Amino acid sequence: MTNVALVGTPNVGKSTLFNALTGLQQKVGNFPGVTVEPMVGTVKTDSQTVRLIDLPGVYSLQPTSEDERLTVEVLKGIHPSIKQPDAVLLVVSAVDPEKCLSLYSAIAELGIPVIIALTMVDALKAGGGFIDDIGLQHELGVQIIPVVGTKGIGLGDVLHALALPARIPKPLTITPTIEGRHEWAHAVLAKHSTAPAPDSITRKLDRFLLHPVWGSLTFVVVMIIFFQSIFTWAEPLMQLVEGGIGMLQGWVEASLPPSILTSFINRGLLAGVGSVIVFLPQILILNLFITVLEESGYLARAAFLVDRAMGVFGLQGRSFIPLLGSFACAIPGIMAARIIPSRKDRIATIMAAPLMTCSARLPVYALIIAAVIPSTPLLGPLTLQAGVMALLYVAGALSGLVIALMLKRTLLRGGTVPFMIEFPVYRIPGWRSMLTTMIARSREFLVNAGTVILVFSLILWALTELPMREPDPSKPTIVQQQEQLENSFAADIGKAIQPVFAPLGYDWKVTLGVMSSFAARETFVATMGQMYAADVEQDDAPLRHVLHEILPLSVGLSLLAFYVYALQCISTIAVMRRETGTWKWPALAFAITFVLAYGTAFMAHWLAS
Repeated sequence: MTNVALVGTPNVGKSTLFNALTGLQQKVGNFPGVTVEPMVGTVKTDSQTVRLIDLPGVYSLQPTSEDERLTVEVLKGIHPSIKQPDAVLLVVSAVDPEKCLSLYSAIAELGIPVIIALTMVDALKAGGGFIDDIGLQHELGVQIIPVVGTKGIGLGDVLHALALPARIPKPLTITPTIEGRHEWAHAVLAKHSTAPAPDSITRKLDRFLLHPVWGSLTFVVVMIIFFQSIFTWAEPLMQLVEGGIGMLQGWVEASLPPSILTSFINRGLLAGVGSVIVFLPQILILNLFITVLEESGYLARAAFLVDRAMGVFGLQGRSFIPLLGSFACAIPGIMAARIIPSRKDRIATIMAAPLMTCSARLPVYALIIAAVIPSTPLLGPLTLQAGVMALLYVAGALSGLVIALMLKRTLLRGGTVPFMIEFPVYRIPGWRSMLTTMIARSREFLVNAGTVILVFSLILWALTELPMREPDPSKPTIVQQQEQLENSFAADIGKAIQPVFAPLGYDWKVTLGVMSSFAARETFVATMGQMYAADVEQDDAPLRHVLHEILPLSVGLSLLAFYVYALQCISTIAVMRRETGTWKWPALAFAITFVLAYGTAFMAHWLAS
C-alpha cells in the first residue's frame, strides 16, 4: 500500500478534496504516541490501494504550534511513529497560489515525489484570472492537476496520478528564507498566471458581516436559528424514530411470551439504545450547522468578531475555533487547541472546552426540556424550549470563559500572542463534502451508542432484573415490574448513593442515571429509559412523555443545571491529560466543574421548589 500525505496551507480546499477522494473510507488515524490525530482515508485505484493521510495545514516547514509540528516531522521523516510518506499530494489554491508555492519550495527540497492538485480553478476563471498549469508543470517538474472538489471535476485525474509513480521536483535556485521563498513564488507566478479581480461578493459581504453592529447582530441571528432548528427541524424525524422503536417493542410483546428474553430485548436493548438513537436527528442538525459555518468561510469571520470579547477573558479569537468545535464534541475541540501557539493560552482554552455544550449533552437537554418545559411561543418563531436550550449553551460557554479568565490571572499568567487569521473567500459548501462529514460524525455517534451505551444498558438491565422475584399473577404486569425494580440490585445501588444527591431533589432512579453518565453523558438517557419503563401504562410511550408525567419541574431544572457544568466524560479527561502532559489540569477541571454542577443544581432546585 502506498502512503500519500495530503498537505496544503489553510483554506485551500484540502478537506473538501480529501472527502471527495476518500468518501466514507476514512477514520481518525490511530498512531502510537501521536497526540495530533490526522484523518486517514483509503483510495482505490485501478492498480493499488492508496492510504491518504490528511495532515494539518501549514504555511512553512517552520512549525509554530503542535499541529504544524506533526506535519513538518512527518514530511521530514523524523516522526517517531509515522514514517515519511511515499509521495505528497500538495493542494494549491488557484485563487491565491503564492503562499502555496512558497510551501512547495520547502517541500521540494526534501526530495519527496510531489503531485499538485490545483483547486478553485472555477473561482479563478470567474474572477477573470488565468494560470498556465502546463507551463508551470514544466517549470516545476511535477504533475499539476486542476480540480474542483465540490463538483467532482478532475478527481479521476487525481486518482490516475495516485496510481502511478509521482515525480520528484526539479532542483530550485532559491534563497532558503521565508522572504526568499515568497520572492521565488512571485517570480514564477508572474510568468505563468494573471491574478483574478478581487472577489466583489466577498468584499460586499464582509462590509456587512464584519461590521461591528450589523455583523454582531447577524452573528446573534445565526445562533438563534441554530438553537431553534435543533427542535423544529428535528421533531418530525424524531417522531419517526420514536414510532419505529415503539412498533418494534409492540411487535416483540405480541410475538414473544412474557419472559426474561422479552424483557432483555424490550427493556435492555430497545429501551436503552433506542432512547439515545432517537436524538440522532438533532446531532445531525448540530453537525450540519458547524460544517456549513466552516466550509462557507463564515467561521473565520466569527472568530474575528468575537476576538475582542474573547480578549475580555484573557483569550483571543483563535481560541474561538476549538471552543466552537467543542459544541460538537469536546475531544476534537481540545485537540484543535493545538493551533494556539502560546502554551498558556492553549491550556486555558482546553480548560474551558468541556464547558461548551457538546453533542453528548444534547440528548440529555432535549429529553429534560421536552419533559418539563412547555413549547410556548417566546419571541417570534422562538419557543420557550429553544430559549431554554440557548440559555444552557450560553451559561456553559460564559462559565468556561470565566474559568479561563481566572486561570489566566492566576496559574496561567503571561503575555498574549497577537491574533492573526486569514479570511477565505465565501463559497457555497459542497454537498458531497458536507454529506461525508455528517455521515462520518453520525456513524461516530451510533458506534458510541452501539458500544459504550449498549454495554452499560445491558449491565443496567441485568442489575434491574436481579435478584429475580417470583411474580404474583394476581397483580397487574405493571405492578410486578415496579416491584421487581424496587427490590433489584440497581435499586440497592441507587438508594445507597441517593443521600449525596438528595439536596438536589433526586430520587434513587435519577441518582443512578446521574452516576451512570460520568462514563458518558448519553447513558443518562438510556438509564432513564430503563428506570421509568414500568411507571406508565403504555410501555411503548416515548421517554420524554413518560418523564413529563413523572419528573417535577424543580428536579428537571436541577438536572439541567447539573449537566451544564459536570465533566462527565472519561474520554475527555483522558484527552486533557494527553494534551497537557499531566493529571494536574484534568483533575482541577473535574473538581471545579463538579463543585459548580452541585452548587447550581442545588440553587435551581431550591428556587424552583
